[in-house]
Amino acid sequence: MRVTRPSRAVTAAVAWVILAPAAAIAHEPIAHTTGTPAPWTAAWAGSAQGVYPVGYSVAQPGTPGPAGPGNTAPLLSAALPDNQARNQTLRLIVDPSVTGTSWRIRLTNEYGTRPVTFGRAYAGLQSSGGTVTPGTNRALTFGGRSSVTVPKGQTTLSDPVSVRVTDAGSQRLAVSVFVAGASGPMTWHAAAFTTSYLSDPNAGDHTADLADTAFPHSTTSWFFVSEVQAQRRDTATVVAFGDSITDGFFSTINGADRWPDVLQRRLDARAQGRRSISVVTEAIGGNMVTRIGRTPGGCTPCDGPPALDRLDRDVLAKPGVRAVILLEGINDLGGGGATAEQVIAGYREIIRRVHARGIKIIGATLTPSAGTAFGLYGTAETDAERREVNAFIRTSGLFDGVADFSAVTEDPARPGYLRPEFDTNSSAGGAGDHLHPNRAGFLAMGAAVDVAQLERFTR
Repeated sequence: MRVTRPSRAVTAAVAWVILAPAAAIAHEPIAHTTGTPAPWTAAWAGSAQGVYPVGYSVAQPGTPGPAGPGNTAPLLSAALPDNQARNQTLRLIVDPSVTGTSWRIRLTNEYGTRPVTFGRAYAGLQSSGGTVTPGTNRALTFGGRSSVTVPKGQTTLSDPVSVRVTDAGSQRLAVSVFVAGASGPMTWHAAAFTTSYLSDPNAGDHTADLADTAFPHSTTSWFFVSEVQAQRRDTATVVAFGDSITDGFFSTINGADRWPDVLQRRLDARAQGRRSISVVTEAIGGNMVTRIGRTPGGCTPCDGPPALDRLDRDVLAKPGVRAVILLEGINDLGGGGATAEQVIAGYREIIRRVHARGIKIIGATLTPSAGTAFGLYGTAETDAERREVNAFIRTSGLFDGVADFSAVTEDPARPGYLRPEFDTNSSAGGAGDHLHPNRAGFLAMGAAVDVAQLERFTR
């Protein structure tokens, strides 16, 4: 969804490979423990969307280039002067959705054009800022090795690492990776809404540092890290699958108040020792259901692979997934000029593929966008197409459930428009864009999901 910038080697014993549309996924170690090991479940995700800096970042520190789609001007000119990492360390802060003591971290080079060597990597508990809590920083290994080279177009999954997370609501993981040599084009997730930290170029390996003095630069994007898995029993995963509204555009930086975060807190409050549910967000700003792409003048590469192409990677291949909540389509209508019929055809394919894997799917109605100044989002024609799509979601019977996000965000006094109290920007302040709800809107959306139904789906 377009906004204007204000900003997985192989072990000798066993391996398995999954081929996804965007990348070959290699180097998959399996944990061996006494007795029956607990299964792995997805605990965090940041969808790999393309090559930095093409995409829609939000509140990105550094030196921004001119606003607009397809902007390739450096955003972090001092840290990444030629848009790649060089002999430097990146400390990426991620927010696991469940507690645990054993984790696996996926590193991605899906959109790189050459191999990337990670000389060392660590994971520990964030203390504050870019610092790591003493006694928690643990070295990651890959097939028993401390370094790994990830070929272009591939990802790698680490061996299990032991870090004790006892409060998923307040403890975050700091994943530190040292890029040895030059990375070439970097795979990234543009809009993290979480602050991470970078060293200077050629500053060397600072992955084991507890202090953050070697990390003078900050970023609100994720680079190279795309997934965290937790080893847990009795845990199911729900994937929030969507575009910028699911990614959290106009939510609060470091506030964990995207609608999937709100849903996670509601589920946690109800759990009280029962089976846990992990909500992971697989969303990309600007993403579309169909392969139509942007209207002339728009930036299709900015939007990441469409939902039809990334469904296997971002939903079906996730460990422990039992349900998915789909909120996509407004970009097809407002940014690509697609028809409701084309979006619905995409929904039908997604539903068929999800159900074929025994997974439940909840359809979320599209929120209003009247008054939006860019693309076709604000037109009466787009609103009519949106209403046709929403009627299908509510009445077709093909979805296993409905989250009526439109009903809770639309202004009853001005049909087609966001409620005015939801139409401001919690990311950077100021007025909203009539398309992205703010923190208050995400609270309403998170409250609109039927958690009892979701709990039944994940038993």
